[in-house]
Amino acid sequence: MARISGVTIPAEKQVHVALTYIYGIGPKTSQDVLAKAKIAPEVRVKNLTDDEISRIQDVISADIEVEGDLQRRVTGNIKRLKDINAYRGLRHKANLPARGQRTRTNARTKRGKKITVGGTAKKVAAKT
Repeated sequence: MARISGVTIPAEKQVHVALTYIYGIGPKTSQDVLAKAKIAPEVRVKNLTDDEISRIQDVISADIEVEGDLQRRVTGNIKRLKDINAYRGLRHKANLPARGQRTRTNARTKRGKKITVGGTAKKVAAKT
């Protein structure tokens, strides 16, 4: 297994897929990195030489912000929005969708498990 940017990428996968396991690298960025490093995307990670792995690492460290640095920047941006009480910051504080999605229906991932309110329990017959 190869280690790139502090992440162990799977050895059995093709390089262009394995690079997407690094936070901050998606399919397009992965293709761009491999083009700059002059490595075929279809090669399996286990077949890469140490020289090829170091070329990939050099391209990533020179051009792309990944892993801890990127996560710190994203967290800082969200914290800034919360501190200045921007609308998006308030949505983050309330743990609701921040990008205009509806919440009357859907948004279950953000809002959590559905809680039914009143009117569903059977009423006990009262003695008269």
